[in-house]
This record gives sequence, C-alpha cells and structure tokens, in this order.
Amino acid sequence: MSAVFAGLDWASQTHAVCVIDEHGAIRMQLDATHDAPGLRELVHRLRDAGARRIAIERPSGLLVDTLLEAGLEVVPIHPNAVKASRPRYRSHGGKSDASDAYLLADLLRTDGHRFKPLVPQSDAIRALRALVRGRDDLVATRVQLANQLRSLLQSYWAGAAEIFADIDSPIALAFIKRYPTPGCASRLGPKRMAGFCARHAYCGRRSAQELLQRLHQAPTIELGKLEMQAKGELASSLARTLSMLVEQIRLLSSRIEHDIAHSDDGRILMSFPRAGRICAAQILAELGSQRERFDSDEHLAAEAGVAPVTYASGKHKAVVFRWACNHRLRVALTCMADNSRHASAWAADIYARAKGRGCDHPHAVRILARAWLRIIWRAWTDHKPYALASHRGAQLLLATAGG
Repeated sequence: MSAVFAGLDWASQTHAVCVIDEHGAIRMQLDATHDAPGLRELVHRLRDAGARRIAIERPSGLLVDTLLEAGLEVVPIHPNAVKASRPRYRSHGGKSDASDAYLLADLLRTDGHRFKPLVPQSDAIRALRALVRGRDDLVATRVQLANQLRSLLQSYWAGAAEIFADIDSPIALAFIKRYPTPGCASRLGPKRMAGFCARHAYCGRRSAQELLQRLHQAPTIELGKLEMQAKGELASSLARTLSMLVEQIRLLSSRIEHDIAHSDDGRILMSFPRAGRICAAQILAELGSQRERFDSDEHLAAEAGVAPVTYASGKHKAVVFRWACNHRLRVALTCMADNSRHASAWAADIYARAKGRGCDHPHAVRILARAWLRIIWRAWTDHKPYALASHRGAQLLLATAGG
C-alpha cells in the first residue's frame, strides 16, 4: 500500500482536510465540523484513507487531543513555514482553507523528515499547563482592570489611587469599596483611619496620619453631584470585581505551588537561584516532561526565544530579535534570569558584562537567560537539581574573586 499524507487547516467551526498520496495526487478532501460527530467522522475517514500522519499548524487544543487519542501521528508545522511555502504552489498570493490543507499535506510528504511529531504530554503536565496558563491570563486581566480603576480614580479622586502603594492590593480595594467618593471619606480622621487599617491588617510602614496626608495632598477636581455618584459606583464595582479576581488568583497560585513542589521536574527547576515556585511552574508547563522533544540546548533556546536570529548573505550579516517562539516560555525564563542576578554572583556578572557592552535591560536579561538555559538543559536531561559546586562558571568566578 502506498504512503498517504494528510493536512488539516484549523478553523473555529469547520476544518479543511486534504489527503494526498506519495506523488502529491489528492486522494480525499473534506470539511470536518468542530463538534463530537464531526470529529468522530474525521478520525473514521482518515483511517479509511490509510492516513496515519497528519500535519497541522496549531499544536494544541481539543482537535489535537482527539487525533492523538485516536492513535494518529500529529506533526505541527509552524505558520511561518506554511506562509513561506505558499509561493511554491501559487504566485498570486491567494489563500483558502482547502489550499492550505493541501499545502500542509504536501509539506509533510516532501519535508516530513524535518518536522518532529507531537509527543503527548503526561496528564500531570497538561493539568499544570492549564492551571499556569489560566492563572497568567487572570493576572493579565487583573492588570487591565487595575489600570482601568486607577485611570477612573485619577479622573475624579486621585487620592484614593495614591494612598496605598498597589491599587489592586486587598487593603486598597477595601478602601475604595468603603470610600468610593471624597464625600464618603469626608469624616475620615486619623482615629478612623487607624481602625480601618487595623481591621484589614495593614502591614505598611506609614501611620494613619501619613496615609491621610497622601490622600489629601493628591490633586482634586470639582464634579457635578450626579457625575460624582456615577464614577463612585463604577469605582466600587471595579473594586469588587478586582477583589474576587485577586482572591481567585491567590487560590490558583496556592494550587500551582503545591503541585510544583510535589513534582520531580519541578524540584529541579526550583533549585535554581530565586526561581520560585510560580516561575518554575511556568517554565515546566511549557517545557513538558518529554526530553526527546528538543535535540539540544540550542533547539530549546530557539523555542524559548532567548537566542537571536542571524541573517547572513555575502558580506552582509545581521543578528535580530527572534519573534517566532514560545512567548510564555520566554517570559518565564527571562523572569527567572532577572531574579537570579540578585542571588547569584555568576548571573550578576554576566548581566553586568552585557550592560557594559551597551545592551539595554531586556537584552541583557535575555543573554543571561540563554546562559542559564544551558545549565537548565543539563540539569533537566540529567534529572539532577542545580548544584553550585558543579557549576564550573560560578566556581571559576568565585575562585577569581577570592584570589
């Protein structure tokens, strides 16, 4: 039986599928609906056509899980590779779901050896990834709502936005809910302010008198009674929403910290200086547990976006920022690297030398993240936690400083 290859162009409601033979001739084309009957029919038709490998752009989601559970080999191909290949098939630059499905299938036929099939992750990793990504999305929503609340307060009562350091802290939100307008706080004196702080376990260093001074020194604006009431109601609503969101983020963080602390790979990542539990969980959620997914630390660095892209042609050579990567992994690794320079002399030295060459802070942190990634790769592949005594670069720096 001749080999056949399948390509699937992902869509929200209907997926275009194309199956071709070893010569590129179309054997089957169909549209699969994104529902339970449609996905069952898709798996059935692929099996009948003899397709065991299927190329797809998006490497995660319900559709991918369905194909993997059915025993099919899913081969993810980056959208940039698909986009760059379109001129091979048509010069007019047009695009359709059916043509992209054929393109994916033909790329699998001609260049399948260049792409790695998707390796299913363990249930624990998939659960951790869902929790971590969900928490990250909630944190982004919290930041957006906090900015909205701060902007609203600046428009009618700037003092309420300035009295406490973080506007999305529990005590700041409690203050806005209790005193949404200047009129509500007109009788607020040092004694009442001290009682409010005590009820909400305020742990700041400022006294009640200092807090009131910050409140009253902020610029004020005169508004009509109805506008003031409307903005106060809106501020109170935003504060209540943020309070619930902050609490849910706290609960999710506790669950993630518990799970990562009981994970063997999690303990490896937490062994790095100032990695922390949440940051380690973010890294592990994107790394996964399948070591064979990455050929080398260079492959992982490209996936993580901490290695630049080099363009060289003749006498021209340019090194530019890498846009195509796992953005969540890059954020987690650079966060860990930035924290590490405050606890590791070796990390601080690499960062300082990068800054000395003229790199700005984000660039210097990426350079440090690339350096850490070599060590993370070794610890991850060897299943061993980080040990300062085994880190030759750090030991050499310590010996030089001691000498």
